[in-house]
Amino acid sequence: MVCAMALLAGPALGTAYAVEPGRPDPGGTRSGTGESSGTRKPGLEQIRKQIERLHDRAGSATDAYNAAEDAVKKQQKHIVKLAKRIDTTQDKLDALNNSAGAMARAQYRSGGMPDAAKLMLGDDPEKFLHGVSLARKGQQATRGLIGSLTRTRAELRGYAKDATAEWKKLEKTRKKKAAAKKKITAQLKQAKKIESGLKAEERERLRELQEQAAKARQAKWLESGVLKGLKGKASPEGRRAIEWATEQLGKDYVWGAEGPETFDCSGLTMRAWEAAGYHIPRTSQEQWKRLPRVPVGKMRPGDLIIYKKDASHVGIYIGDGALLHAPRTGRQITVEGAGTMPILGVVRPDK
Repeated sequence: MVCAMALLAGPALGTAYAVEPGRPDPGGTRSGTGESSGTRKPGLEQIRKQIERLHDRAGSATDAYNAAEDAVKKQQKHIVKLAKRIDTTQDKLDALNNSAGAMARAQYRSGGMPDAAKLMLGDDPEKFLHGVSLARKGQQATRGLIGSLTRTRAELRGYAKDATAEWKKLEKTRKKKAAAKKKITAQLKQAKKIESGLKAEERERLRELQEQAAKARQAKWLESGVLKGLKGKASPEGRRAIEWATEQLGKDYVWGAEGPETFDCSGLTMRAWEAAGYHIPRTSQEQWKRLPRVPVGKMRPGDLIIYKKDASHVGIYIGDGALLHAPRTGRQITVEGAGTMPILGVVRPDK
């Protein structure tokens, strides 16, 4: 056990692994001996677990990437709206400035004497009364113009400030997106390096071990009796989501993809329910946070099953204990047992 822990924690995780020639490993759990280096190499079962952990981390980073990508799109739309408001407000301000300039030029042409002074110097009572009315209207118009200028300038400053703040947010989000992408790439590169260091027969045995582990988890889940209480039928919308998702079977998983030719896990579920007439969040974590939850014992076909502690994976329950999902990089959209991964909970988009 001490040796195994040291191997899992040590730097050898990033190296290419292979069972020593001439030392068969039928169960995939026994380590060969590296006589030349004096170190013990991990068996295929340990390699399977390590690759699984790497893909789990890549899945978590993919959800972070998708969240950042979604935020970038929303922030860009907001900035475009602010730019349009700034443009409209600037046009309004220009028009008000022109009006103010016209009023100033008119007063200049009249000798610069205020209208009230002209009335007081006049000697016609009727013209005086009529002039008072016009002067009041002029004063009201002037006050209105000044007020409009003040408000419009304040609006323009406010929009400009908001736009600056949004740009700063956008830059931070882009950095998060870049960091998530870097992490995904690193995890997948390490997993690929480990697999590429195996011989053809070892890779085949590794796939068998992965399938066996998934079947064992499914069997344990079924033994809990979870299917005995499941009697719910899919809603019309749920059936449409399943039908649409079924048409995508065999398409490649690509992280960050949301169709139409490639998908990641939450990209598939989002598009499936979109085809059923529902707009749901882009990421599995947001689907878990924002969609109505139902007990696992009451789930029905069409519901979304959320997996892992950090809600980094999701698939569509299609009934009879089966799940349709986009598994991970290097795999295609497929149907597997719903209990092959640790279930966090279930959500229902059309509840």
